[in-house]
Amino acid sequence: MAKKSNKPKKLKLPLAYKPLGFALGWASGALAGVAFRKTWMAIRHEEDAPDALDRERGWGEILLAAAVQGALFAVARSLADRTGAKAIERSTGVWPVADQGGRD
Repeated sequence: MAKKSNKPKKLKLPLAYKPLGFALGWASGALAGVAFRKTWMAIRHEEDAPDALDRERGWGEILLAAAVQGALFAVARSLADRTGAKAIERSTGVWPVADQGGRD
């Protein structure tokens, strides 16, 4: 006779969450790009941010642009991930990710 488990079954949602996470991630990346361009315009009054291979730009300017861009993209990605997870939890009652660890 097989022993029956008393543990409640956990609903698995990775498949349901993936399309929502992908869409939110794509949208957040696009919005972060717009936010970066506007932020760079406010900081340096220039439309184009420096590229790492731009010979005319100095280290400080290139690293500042990279830091601002990285921060904005990280915030946008976290906002999208959290918003999607909370939406799944509200609609199903289950958090979409089983483990408690981070993404990376």
